[in-house]
Amino acid sequence: MADYIPTIGVTMGDPAGIGPEIIVKMLSDEPLRRRAKFVIFGLAELMSYTADMLEADLTSYREHHEDIRRYDEDLVLLDYDEIALPTRMKRGPDKIGGRASMAFCLDAIQAARAGLIDAIVTAPISKAAWELAGYHKYPGHTELLKEKCHARNVAMMFVAPQLKVVLATIHTAIIAIRDEFTIGCVFNPIDLADRALRQWFSLDKPRLAVAGLNPHAGEDGKFGDEEIRVIAPAILMAKEAGITVDGPFPGDTVFLMALAGKYDCVVAMYHDQGLIPIKLLAWRDAVNVTLGLPIIRTSPDHGTAFDIAGKNKADATSMIAATNLAIDLAIKKHAADEAERLKNQAE
Repeated sequence: MADYIPTIGVTMGDPAGIGPEIIVKMLSDEPLRRRAKFVIFGLAELMSYTADMLEADLTSYREHHEDIRRYDEDLVLLDYDEIALPTRMKRGPDKIGGRASMAFCLDAIQAARAGLIDAIVTAPISKAAWELAGYHKYPGHTELLKEKCHARNVAMMFVAPQLKVVLATIHTAIIAIRDEFTIGCVFNPIDLADRALRQWFSLDKPRLAVAGLNPHAGEDGKFGDEEIRVIAPAILMAKEAGITVDGPFPGDTVFLMALAGKYDCVVAMYHDQGLIPIKLLAWRDAVNVTLGLPIIRTSPDHGTAFDIAGKNKADATSMIAATNLAIDLAIKKHAADEAERLKNQAE
């Protein structure tokens, strides 16, 4: 149903970052606003201040976050007035900011799982602020979403106009990758990428390329054996499962093959291997999508940018792209759910 109007939940992210600004700028995009209804998990006073600074109309229905429900209103602001920010807000990682951004995330996840919203778009959080607030076990949104959604396997997919990349390892130090580098660590993102490309991006037979971990993809074991011992067996498992996948390819050439149209997605072995080409090609347009969840979650592909927060300098292009993609996926999910419901009724 292309005319379905989904409800998108948007978390403010760290209050001291650019989250409030890019949300207001996103909501000022008139074509986007016509595509969905929005529920903002954030601080009403800060959102109003930001809208005034940007001279934007942020007319909204305001309600306390504990009273969340399904709304008829186009824009609802769920307030967290129990969280008091200092008069002069610190532009950097802070315990209060960490607690606030975690509260926004937890409530949005619960709302999505309860069916009160159709998707979540998360503005940037500060991992250091989460650490200061005591949330040591979550390096980022992805790990939090995996736990709270009880997901077995998740992966980060970065979607840009020119390229799609999925990561095998996420927030892991380079030196620690060897300790968690298993066949399943590589197979799972291949499998999740194949499913996502079929379900979300309407590709009947996606073509995946897998990057090597070592220089020259190990060159037959001369520069490391992970390609022979881990990556090649994972690719073989994926092929046996019916997935069209090749590799491992050297990390310095695999992205060129995808850009040339030979592959629909690249599975990168570690964070910067995948993020450097994405940000070089589309630093303003790239979107992060979490694969493997029972809910839809997207986010802009950048951080809190504390240094420019509150100065009307933040570029909202990635936030707008993340929200449009969340709307697209929510509409597709609704159509699939309706088709399944009608099928079950007919039986």
